Parts: sequence; C-alpha cells; structure tokens
Amino acid sequence: MGIARKKTGGIGETIKTIVYAVLIALVVRTVAFEPFNIPSKSMVPTLLVGDYLFVSKYSYGYSRHSLPLSLHLFDGRVMERVPDRGDVAVFKLPTDNRTDYIKRVIGLPGDRIQVIHRVLFINGKPVERKQIEDYTDRDPRGGSQIYTQYIETLPNGRTHLILEYPGSESQADNTPEYVVPDHHYFMMGDNRDNSQDSRYLSAVGYVPSENLVGRAEIIFFSTDGSAALWEPWKWPWAIRWDRFFTLIH
Repeated sequence: MGIARKKTGGIGETIKTIVYAVLIALVVRTVAFEPFNIPSKSMVPTLLVGDYLFVSKYSYGYSRHSLPLSLHLFDGRVMERVPDRGDVAVFKLPTDNRTDYIKRVIGLPGDRIQVIHRVLFINGKPVERKQIEDYTDRDPRGGSQIYTQYIETLPNGRTHLILEYPGSESQADNTPEYVVPDHHYFMMGDNRDNSQDSRYLSAVGYVPSENLVGRAEIIFFSTDGSAALWEPWKWPWAIRWDRFFTLIH
C-alpha cells in the first residue's frame, strides 16, 4: 500500500508541475515576451528569414491580441502606450485579425504619408536618406540579388537601413497621400520593393492600435535555412552565430 501511494503521489506531483509550468509560460507569453520567427524578406536587412526574436508584449499596453488565440475578452487597449516612430512592431493583419505581420512604424495618427519616386514623405517633407554600399542578398541555394541600400533618418532622429530594387519604379514607389486615422498606424517594410504593407490599403492598410501585439526587441537565434531538421551535421554551419542577441533598431 505504501508503495502504491508513493507512485500515485509522484505522478500527481509531476502533473501538477507540468500544469504550473504551462501556466507560467502562458502568463509570461501574455504579459512579458513572446517569441516570433521571420518567414519573409520584407524587413531585410534589419531582419532576415530564419531570425527568431522576442517581442515585448508590455511596450504598447495590452489588447485582446495579447491573449492566447486573441480571445475577445475586451475591446481597445489597457495601459496603452503610443509607439515611437521607427519602432519595429508585430501586429495582427487588419484584414483577418489572425495573421502576424512585422513592419516598421512610419506614420502616427494624423500623419500624412506619401512615397514619390521612392522617397518617403512625412507631412509634406522628404525623409532624409543617404546611399551607402550596395546590399547583396544571398540565398542558401547559391543565388543572390543586389539592392541599393540607404540609411533613412526619420523626423524624430531614428535611423535604420532600407533597400530599394535597382530597376524600374513600381506602383508602391509613387503613391497617393495617405492620412493616418485616429488610433491607427502606417507600417512599412525596410525592404521597400519586397514588402506588402500599409501602402496596399486593400491588403494591409492602416493598422488599428488594438491590433498591435508588441515591439520587436532582440534576436535570440538565427539560421540561414541551409540545413534541414534531418541534417544535424550541417547545423553548426547553418546557424548565424553573429546574429545571436542582436538588439533590433
């Protein structure tokens, strides 16, 4: 009898420990940090495909999208903080309220945003940018693409790198003027010719403050995709060690 009770108690303690661990993880994921990975090239060169990063959930306050599965327990935001222009933010795509997108905050409520011949204008003034060395985007399969690279300086002094494809201008390189509604934000990718963002009103458009999930803070892991899960002998060379613990600006 004593042995049976001991086994039952041991199983019960194990289950209790697992439940506590899951609850703690859910709380941390909801109120503090949530991991995300980068699946597309829209934020190159700031973020690369295969980067894994932590997003701070507390940076802009909390909405229903802070909760697991975006449980609709309340509307709006609590403890709301306005994003800074230039923040790299994760948000739920407004057209479905499910898909996670990551872009840079370019326009704040009331701003007038326009792109003219690839130059970003904010409230009627061109945003300063300086061309630097070209950026070569290398594919792990051996292909490559060369982009024109700039340092862009936003009106608040925040700087970041952007890429432009050195070819003919596209529709997104010459846009109408957008006026950002109250409680909304205008988001753009740093890879300007390879980003579906707020310039495409029917696909993304203005992002409601409620849809903000959090601010991207730090890259904690990165792989270039050249090693599959069943190729562990290649993992050391596929991992981008130099990107570990890189702060996101």
